[in-house]
Amino acid sequence: MVDSITGGRGSRAPHHRSWHSEEHTSHRAPRLRAAVLGANDGLLSTSSLLLGVVAASASREVLFATGVAALVSGAGSMAMGEYSSVSSQRDAEAADLAMEAEALAAHPRAELRELTENLKVNGVPDHLAVEVAEALTAHDALAAHAQLELGIQPDDLADPLEAAVASAISFALGAMVPILVVMTLAGDARAPGLVVSALVGLGALGAFGARLGGANMLRAAVRVLLGGAAAMTIAWLVGNLFNVSV
Repeated sequence: MVDSITGGRGSRAPHHRSWHSEEHTSHRAPRLRAAVLGANDGLLSTSSLLLGVVAASASREVLFATGVAALVSGAGSMAMGEYSSVSSQRDAEAADLAMEAEALAAHPRAELRELTENLKVNGVPDHLAVEVAEALTAHDALAAHAQLELGIQPDDLADPLEAAVASAISFALGAMVPILVVMTLAGDARAPGLVVSALVGLGALGAFGARLGGANMLRAAVRVLLGGAAAMTIAWLVGNLFNVSV
């Protein structure tokens, strides 16, 4: 007999979930920002620098030394800057968490009322807010207050070392592109090669970063292309002011 529920003879139809999964991208923002910023900076700053030196009629040896110096100094600078920035952010978050933990220990009832009000502001009906606040407090009071009041995930604070390494590596990878271009091409082909490779790379990075971050790829690509073109134009003009044979 055909089972009227399963629609099959003696077998149960597979259960289909009534919800769909969503892949959010905001959790990747810190790592994404460090990597994309590093690659963009490495590509654009080294390309602009080498373009200015090319405009000054520098030799291949000078171009190579300039490119390597830009890669090493830039990667180190990016790493230290990112490490300092993320360390400051982490210290501030840790201080806020410590302050919140002290408040919970000293004034638990006041903090419960504060959590209840935050839930109401976020759309929880009044008749449920107290019950939800009590449940969240019983489960993990500090995590609940940190997320609702501070926008912090206590178990997922920013990692300064991770951000520094990501920035340094991505900067070096970006800087290697213009170095390879000036070492491969010769004479009058160097300047156009630098411009084209930089613009293609910047557009690709902008679109890639937008793709991973769930943003508009075209808008992001155009934004970085315009900025990159402006930076290289200035570098070329400055280099022409020192048009000498090195």
